[in-house]
Amino acid sequence: MMKSKSKTVILTALAAAVLILLCACGTAGTPADGKLRVIATVFPEYDWIRNIAGDRADRIDLILLLDSGADMHSFRPTAADIAAVASCDLFICIGGESDDWVDDVLAGAGNGNMKTVRLLEILGDRALEEERLEGMQTGEETGEEKELDEHVWLSLKNAAVLCRELAKVLGDADPEGKEIYEANAAEYIGKLEDLDARYATAVAEAPKKALVFGDRFPFVYLAKDYGIECYAAFSGCSAECEASFETVVFLAGKLDELDLPAVLKIDGSDGKIAERVRQTSNNPERKILALDSLQTAASEDVRKGVTYLSVMENNLEVLKAALGS
Repeated sequence: MMKSKSKTVILTALAAAVLILLCACGTAGTPADGKLRVIATVFPEYDWIRNIAGDRADRIDLILLLDSGADMHSFRPTAADIAAVASCDLFICIGGESDDWVDDVLAGAGNGNMKTVRLLEILGDRALEEERLEGMQTGEETGEEKELDEHVWLSLKNAAVLCRELAKVLGDADPEGKEIYEANAAEYIGKLEDLDARYATAVAEAPKKALVFGDRFPFVYLAKDYGIECYAAFSGCSAECEASFETVVFLAGKLDELDLPAVLKIDGSDGKIAERVRQTSNNPERKILALDSLQTAASEDVRKGVTYLSVMENNLEVLKAALGS
């Protein structure tokens, strides 16, 4: 019923978008100023393109679709969003369940020149399913099915793979800038690889090798990259927000059993579940630390100077503290 309702909303918005396009002065495709129009659905994609473009950014009209801080799992495009997508040259999306609106929008766009890039398709076999961790509320009793985990950018290794491909896509769309994009991507990938190595060293040297999340768990890729054992209340894309007594007791028990210095929450969380877990453990003075999943970064964050690398740098410091370093 929920998906049917969402589809109706999207189709209504699509019809409105068609009217917007018909009334617009221009037509779908490259803007009149000759710039390459690129739309990225989430902040990591947006920031990667900024870095790959570099000094050639003035040749690209780059738009962040989820620019208001909306959660990608609950995002539904407006008529204006759909009109923007319909008129772009390059559309970058995750390609997972949260993008269930994309196919309808692209089918109705009527823009045969548009190139669509789906991150999960690029990753192929590197894409992982959502974790069903021990003690986690999975929703299996209501028939919830496992999906590919969409938070692919939380692996620096994935980020390097994706940036290399995005540079190729930009070069194909703008041949004059091909060498620039490839050079910028190579430099940026070097920074990703350096930070990846620092993560690996930090985890190898940390006293603890496990994390407890009193929250959702969007960090599947990060945990797999560095061999970190994790426990959490919900999966990364779960819509649940209230943890059961059994879940809280289980997570508190893991904190005590593993003697961890902190319980984690994610960005945007009110921390109530993490607080309940902490208070249920044998050490209610433990810290509550927040890891940033980068799924709600917005235009305001961009203006403040937030970047993909700056968030992942900060996450590294949080990770060290959570692992007892």
